[in-house]
Amino acid sequence: MTTVAEPAEFLRRLRSDSVTHVERVPHRLGQTAPWPDWVPGPLRAALAERGVAAPWRHQAEAAALAYAGQHVVVATGTASGKSLAYQLPALATLLADPRATALYLAPTKALAADQLRAVAALDLDGVRPACYDGDTPREEREWIRQHSRFVLTNPDMLHHGVLPGHAAWSTFLRRLAYVVIDECHTYRGVFGSHVAHVLRRLRRAAARYGRTPVFVLASATSGDPGAAAERLIGLPVTAVTDDASPRGGVTFALWEPPLQPALSPSEDAQPVRRSALRESADLLADAVVNGVRTLTFVRSRRGAEVVATMARRSLDEAVPGLGARVAAYRGGYLREERRSLETALLSGELLGLASTNALELGVDLVGLDAVVICGWPGTRASLWQQAGRAGRTGREALAVLVARDDPLDTYLVHHPDALFGRPVEATVLDPANPYVLGPQLCSAAYEAPLTAADLALFGPSAPGVVAKLVAAGVLRQRPSGWYWKQPGRPEVDLRGTGGTPVCVVESATGRLLGTVDPGSSHFMVHPGAVYLHQGESYVVDDLDLDDAVALVHREEPEWSTHARDVTALSVASVRSYVDAGPVGLFFGDVDVTSQVVSYQRRRIGSGEILGTWPLDLPTRELRTTAVWFTLSASSLEAAGVTDVPGGLHAAEHAAIGLLPLVATCDRWDIGGISTPVHADTGAPTVFVYDGHPGGAGFAERAYGVAAAWLRATRDAIADCACETGCPSCVQSPKCGNGNNPLSKADAVRVLDVVLSSLPG
Repeated sequence: MTTVAEPAEFLRRLRSDSVTHVERVPHRLGQTAPWPDWVPGPLRAALAERGVAAPWRHQAEAAALAYAGQHVVVATGTASGKSLAYQLPALATLLADPRATALYLAPTKALAADQLRAVAALDLDGVRPACYDGDTPREEREWIRQHSRFVLTNPDMLHHGVLPGHAAWSTFLRRLAYVVIDECHTYRGVFGSHVAHVLRRLRRAAARYGRTPVFVLASATSGDPGAAAERLIGLPVTAVTDDASPRGGVTFALWEPPLQPALSPSEDAQPVRRSALRESADLLADAVVNGVRTLTFVRSRRGAEVVATMARRSLDEAVPGLGARVAAYRGGYLREERRSLETALLSGELLGLASTNALELGVDLVGLDAVVICGWPGTRASLWQQAGRAGRTGREALAVLVARDDPLDTYLVHHPDALFGRPVEATVLDPANPYVLGPQLCSAAYEAPLTAADLALFGPSAPGVVAKLVAAGVLRQRPSGWYWKQPGRPEVDLRGTGGTPVCVVESATGRLLGTVDPGSSHFMVHPGAVYLHQGESYVVDDLDLDDAVALVHREEPEWSTHARDVTALSVASVRSYVDAGPVGLFFGDVDVTSQVVSYQRRRIGSGEILGTWPLDLPTRELRTTAVWFTLSASSLEAAGVTDVPGGLHAAEHAAIGLLPLVATCDRWDIGGISTPVHADTGAPTVFVYDGHPGGAGFAERAYGVAAAWLRATRDAIADCACETGCPSCVQSPKCGNGNNPLSKADAVRVLDVVLSSLPG
């Protein structure tokens, strides 16, 4: 089988005119350290059998700090062996003290399952590792609570299953020595803020049983990992960041799909760029034909299914039956499907996989040669995490970033200095967010009455939030503390998905195909939507939001579906502002109402719009934070802006597209609206808001670096080669108005006015 021993050679076999830049990341030799003298012989022997002759220097340093009782975060590159940094102190303690326990938290089930395989393979006497998550059978859960000494779970299960039932976990908690938080850089935004309080509740529960565990955190290389870890757990943390592991060389290519003739025969029709999904599918197929074991990351569940389907079809045309060696992998699959796919990829039965970021995190995918990244993944941290999936045995590797038709993607493949040689982003989370803090205090009160001493654990905002909860009749104040007074548990949605997942069920058989988070259900499984599952197409007959069920039937239509929504926004309050003459820059709270009102059918292949069908779905309301700027009408007139609505709308689209350049967010984490005269500002205004209740810190970050953010936005529009605007600059895949009106030239003029007025 061919491997990427010379990735540059494989790259030359491909269409080189699409490559805008090639970056060479050289190999690096490793630096080992002696085994700490407290590591017991059986653990050293077990690790030696797994090929670990000695720890890398950063592993030994982090492990020694943790063993000495210091909270520590190890923030080093992909495949740098962060697992050993927390396994050493935890397992050494469990072997030395037969009563001690350890808790491991992962953001995904796949990562927890992978870590379980790694710990179980060491076969250490008395450790009894076990996964405790939503997939764990009921009959196994009691055994795990009573007998497992190394429990692997996730924040969701800790929140829903462990902490509310802490009495059943009392034996485990009173012996808890270590809490491991893996891939902690993923805990950002609203989800990260919720997890921060779940960890404070864990500290509170452990203290009730007389324990103060040591926290060991593992993170991809990130900006200021020590400060981010401290915000997450609420305790001082020592950061270990000097990566001493060996690394194979990586050839990293930036790839821009070529232009194709316009779909419309009209004279003014412009060429369109080939889709990133099609390009990624072709690259995946080419790699598999050449025996190159490849993982393709795709941003959406639907996209992963589409890439896998297209690659399989191409492979079967070239070599009948070869398509069976490619599959899709995403969230929403049943447990058995996920485990089967992971095993097939590790064994080599599968040569190619199209996955969402469900496989981005630490799962040890030994033997991969190449990674194709379909679209900018949102952060430089994610980019390097995904690229690092290849070459994990130290071999040379290939990574290719395929640009979508999107302002940020286009900007990045033509500005490689924004990717390479730059520090990765700092993790943004805000535990003080009242929409997070309030429900978490309710959860804590349900677990045990809150005391004045407890409030300090949850931050300086906690007393004020508790007072509001008492006034609302949610908590009852007594001399001994604050008590939960409602029937049942508080309903808290950690991941901001909006509640119970929607089950996708085949009408004819009753078979459960998978699940969709409620926040996406209006877009993905509305009546008439085409739903993809492992290459098979289904059409949605009915969406029952009350029962959280979408009924589908098997069908292979010649079109895809695309939901459209409308949004309205009002200003609730202003927290901060900059008066810059004709321009005002603001940060504050806003109320957003949105509704999915219709969907389009687009012919597969050509993208031709076949028609628009109305939908009757409920309106959603959101109180969140936003950054916005206003301009005087006279300044726009003086700048020569002739199409004010089109210029503002185009500037809004591009600003949303470029915000992930300066904040740790995804384009789909944020929204926007623009208007020539807004009712609350009385002026031409562009808003960009966080798509999460209470805000996630993204708009606040944009307000703080507005000049740099809007400068990059202006340059991305001006540098685009199109004449009147395209998806690479000002058109948006999210637009509920069908990208109308838009004026590329006036967007540049609008941003010139803003940038000339704002302080640098």
